[in-house]
Amino acid sequence: MARDTGTAPAPRPAAHVRNVALVGHAGAGKTTLAEALLAATGAVTRAGRVEDGTTCLDTEAVEVRQQRSVSLGVATVEHAGTRITLLDTPGSPDFVGEVRAGLRAADSALFVVSAVNGVDAATVQLWEECAAVGMPRAVVVTQIDRARADVDEAVRLAQLMLGEGVYPLHLVDRGADGAARGLQSLLEPGSVGGAVQDADRLRAELIEGIIGESEDETLMERYLAGDELAVADLVADLETAVARGHFHPVLCAAPLTGVGVPELLDLLVAAFPCPTEHGCPQVTRPDGSAAPALACDPDGPLVAEVVKTTTDPYVGRVSLVRVFSGTLRPDVAVHVSGHGLADRGHPDHDADERIGVLTSPLGAALRPVSHCPAGDICAVARLATAETGDTLSSPDDPRLVPPWDLPVPQLPVAVEAASHADEDRMATALSRLVAEDPTVRLERRADTGQLILWCVGDGHAEVLLDRLRTRHGVAVVAVPVRVPLVETLCGPARVTGRHVKQSGGHGQYAVVVVEGEPGPVGSGIVFDQRIVGGTVPVQYHSSVEKGIRAQAERGVHGDRPVVDIRVTLVDGKAHSVDSSDAAFQSAGALALRELVAAVGTQVLEPWCEIEVRVPAEFVGAVMSDLSSRRARVTGSEADPERDRATVRAEVPEVELLGYPGVLRSVTHGTATFDRRPLRYEPAPAALTPA
Repeated sequence: MARDTGTAPAPRPAAHVRNVALVGHAGAGKTTLAEALLAATGAVTRAGRVEDGTTCLDTEAVEVRQQRSVSLGVATVEHAGTRITLLDTPGSPDFVGEVRAGLRAADSALFVVSAVNGVDAATVQLWEECAAVGMPRAVVVTQIDRARADVDEAVRLAQLMLGEGVYPLHLVDRGADGAARGLQSLLEPGSVGGAVQDADRLRAELIEGIIGESEDETLMERYLAGDELAVADLVADLETAVARGHFHPVLCAAPLTGVGVPELLDLLVAAFPCPTEHGCPQVTRPDGSAAPALACDPDGPLVAEVVKTTTDPYVGRVSLVRVFSGTLRPDVAVHVSGHGLADRGHPDHDADERIGVLTSPLGAALRPVSHCPAGDICAVARLATAETGDTLSSPDDPRLVPPWDLPVPQLPVAVEAASHADEDRMATALSRLVAEDPTVRLERRADTGQLILWCVGDGHAEVLLDRLRTRHGVAVVAVPVRVPLVETLCGPARVTGRHVKQSGGHGQYAVVVVEGEPGPVGSGIVFDQRIVGGTVPVQYHSSVEKGIRAQAERGVHGDRPVVDIRVTLVDGKAHSVDSSDAAFQSAGALALRELVAAVGTQVLEPWCEIEVRVPAEFVGAVMSDLSSRRARVTGSEADPERDRATVRAEVPEVELLGYPGVLRSVTHGTATFDRRPLRYEPAPAALTPA
């Protein structure tokens, strides 16, 4: 974000605020639409620049195969006395965490659908998620001026795939050359000519849909009686219909030419819910106890949430905050609380900090504001401990907003510093990266020693590595992830471990006889003794065990630990002077090496249990792919009401290294999966180098 530029308009009362998330698949035109709305209200030029030349939306992009938005962009506009905050969300499934952050900050969702590509399965899934939490939704069909645009088909698909309550508000008025010249309102009687096919039917369905959600019961009676309803009455009820989450108007727009943009701005003001209508999330105390329900009241207890965290080269950490209750003011102490994400590498934390300058985000520009009341969104600089998802509240009355639903990162990426200089800075940079993005998990694997960034997908990993380089100035390289292999004995054996050395003075003397055999899966190293007559003094029994365990952990062949064996000390010899703890540890280690040499080992690989949640139509593709990964499908369950299924399987961990991308490909981005470690099983010869 850029330095403060100018002064933002004074905060509006909640009734004159609209917080709208733009969501939809990649390439649908969300960012272009947002820029068109900014240009139409004078916030930016048509070229997409604010007056001081900074970019209009805070959307980072990387060159992968095409330029794409990968983070939550935020901008505010003023229209008809109403402050509209646009939250431009990424379209790639890799950044669903950013999408859900935008939805948490918003009071309604505007689904952007391309007239060229229509509605994809991922958009339908996101629509269903919004429906499950009662999020008010509308649809805008963009790119209506493209050569292959088919507006009617896009609207038909939206009605078919998104379910009931989807009604077009306008028809596109095209010239003789086929170019979109404007929109014709279906609410205005006579505005659509009779030559337009089905215009009367579409208008009747639209009016009936609005009336069905109206609180004025006389409207239906008047409509059925044949009375012509005033447009003003219908528009007044449109807000009620949309706010209830059961009525979803469809608009059309060509952002590059401006067609439909004024109508969309009018709809955002007239029909989209304000913060008081959408309500507030449930809150608790940081200790988990109940707290009173919130209301969107600027005089209520302070409760706000950090929905995005970035690092600015000039001002440091910048937190984008949605205020649900109370009023956030500069130079006031707040309690910063984060709970519920400890399993993702974000430990619970509580701290008191002081609010600095508040700014209103106009894309990359930050403009100072005097305060931020309930229902509004602002940026706060230099909150040192605040992470994305944290709650800000009064130190005297701390509250906690539960974290929003986040995908579990399933793609491991092993990273190493590119140089010694980068290694010194890497730990700090990674901690900042994790604070910014709650979908990231950082892990140092004890079994391989590798530093693992757990990511949502390949695109997510690529962006994280790019941010480390460009934002934090640290060069890291991705290296192959090592799957930890282990080995166990192939059979029973009785061997002797003899450690005898004489080098003048006290020598080293320890002889042990052990019996070894493979143990049950998951049993680890089991040590026992059957010494008779004190051939090995009791004080050295634990020394033998330490030596065996240390050698098992180091491994005998390369770095593969030895696991799941039972070793029994049955005989040995000691010397009254030369025996010692160290000598018997060495003898125990040698005995394990002798056992391996005597019977050989079986290399084992880790297996995981996975659960794949997928639309029913893709179950066959998922099953086929799993079979190619040496997986064993253990069961599946169908959910006919949601037309989805859950597939459970056991899969070698090595086969899951690239699975997130493959699963996304075969299910068009609609499936998710979880994993948990299961056990070790014999590995194929291809995975067992000597």
